[in-house]
Amino acid sequence: MLQIINFFIRNKNFLLFLFLLAISLSLTIQSHSYHQSKFVHSANFVSGNLLSLKHEITGYFGLRKENKLLAEENNRLRNQLELFTEASSLSVRISDSLTEDIPYYYRTAEVINNNYSKTNNYLTLKSGRKQGIQSEMGVISSQGIIGIVDQVSENFSTVLSILNSKSSISVKLKKSGHFGSLVWDGKLPNTLQLIDIARLASISIGDTITTDGRSTIFPKGLPVGVISNFKLDQGENFYIIDVTLFNDMTKTEYVYIIENKKAEEIKELETTTKNEY
Repeated sequence: MLQIINFFIRNKNFLLFLFLLAISLSLTIQSHSYHQSKFVHSANFVSGNLLSLKHEITGYFGLRKENKLLAEENNRLRNQLELFTEASSLSVRISDSLTEDIPYYYRTAEVINNNYSKTNNYLTLKSGRKQGIQSEMGVISSQGIIGIVDQVSENFSTVLSILNSKSSISVKLKKSGHFGSLVWDGKLPNTLQLIDIARLASISIGDTITTDGRSTIFPKGLPVGVISNFKLDQGENFYIIDVTLFNDMTKTEYVYIIENKKAEEIKELETTTKNEY
């Protein structure tokens, strides 16, 4: 307390000056409309900028939650679209019982680990058996394909990334329908290679590549990327095509996991057919 009193005594002249200055400014602002408007404008400017800064900061830290909400909303829309498409193809009314006939069901999952700089890369998802995830389910983002579910635990799962030397995805040229395999040469994380496209296929730079639906993992027509370069192999019978992905594999936060509800039926039928020949 004594120190505070000594501070006021030592600085009494300066403090008196500040007090009188504040009074004079207050009287000036109150008695002159021009000064009053300028003061209000300046106060609004300062407070507005502080509120804007606060909004930007809180908005940044809220992005994680917003991204999750958007992913879940997109997931619901995907399932509704799948339901609508199936209903349209059957020419029947959408009802609760129709959900059993939907061939694909989508789930949302958060990516908690993502490798893209190695030769054999994997992602780890914060979803497992409890969330309905199983091996050999397709994994996509809103922009393209990500990979295929590999190992599953109760609450987590790993995904064989398309940036993996063991990955091979069946895709096609959207324009002509010619199909081949999408593989990775281990170099650029945004460029994969499409192989087994016959020389007779008509291709050009910028052509779109999509999934072909020939497997039980991915539906037909999912976006993959565009042709950025191509050449013939040594035998000059097939093209080796560079495909620039629509996906940015280096910043994946949320993904969609695709369940093919007819997969087991298809696999059993194909196994029976192979055993008969």
